[in-house]
Amino acid sequence: MNNLEKGLYIVSTPIGNLEDITYRAIKILKNSDIILCEDTRHSLKLLNNFNIKCRLIPYHKFNEKKSSSKIIQYLNEGKILSLISDAGTPVLSDPGNIIVNECIKNDHKIFTVPGPSSVSAAVSLSGFGDKFLFYGFLPKTENELNKSLKKLDIDCFCLVFFVPAIKINFYIKYFKKYFSGRNIFIAREMTKKHETYYRKAIVDMSFFKAQLKGELTIVISQKIKNELLKTDFVKIEKQVIRYLKTYTVKDIVELLSKKEQVPKKVIYNLCIKNKK
Repeated sequence: MNNLEKGLYIVSTPIGNLEDITYRAIKILKNSDIILCEDTRHSLKLLNNFNIKCRLIPYHKFNEKKSSSKIIQYLNEGKILSLISDAGTPVLSDPGNIIVNECIKNDHKIFTVPGPSSVSAAVSLSGFGDKFLFYGFLPKTENELNKSLKKLDIDCFCLVFFVPAIKINFYIKYFKKYFSGRNIFIAREMTKKHETYYRKAIVDMSFFKAQLKGELTIVISQKIKNELLKTDFVKIEKQVIRYLKTYTVKDIVELLSKKEQVPKKVIYNLCIKNKK
């Protein structure tokens, strides 16, 4: 007997490993009258694995506006609907926000069935801390990307992005431009057989020679305080050498420590090292 409440269920599905699905998610999906899928062919792999037989309706970014009225009609009829994306939690950088708002307008109940999330998984693996801002997919054009990254240059939060693997080198160039004083964590194929992780200072991050596949989850650390990255160190040392021709060590320490926001001891040691 199906004793589920009528309404729309937002169901999280595995981001790679099918064993990560929850018991509750399986129960909800098995007892749904209709499952809204981002890609029915992709979803069938998951549903068939757990012997979930149900009517599937495509629900993606190209039809979500047009299909909203029909979905509300199903809910008016007292049907139980579930919304799933290709991986992870629907609505977050996936279709779903439109139908959620339509349900709110029409007083239909909405339920969450939480589960796997590439965002929380990547943040927990990064080692950068738990205060973060999630952006989602970055803009594809240089103009829009520049606008977005300028606004996101916030020192006290980690930043989380989704990036198509095929364009990772394009984005690395801009990460170096805007986040040079931070570290980067790149998660690829999380929970899958070939999962791979990369952690580096952004200034040391090289471009990938081999073309990566799939989607990447990127975590940018909070701004690193009182640490000199290699490119900064070289730049500061060049200034020290130049200033030693004109200024005293004391003056150089005062000037550069304020200008570059680094400890006086660091500047002093560079002066002693390069003083003739």
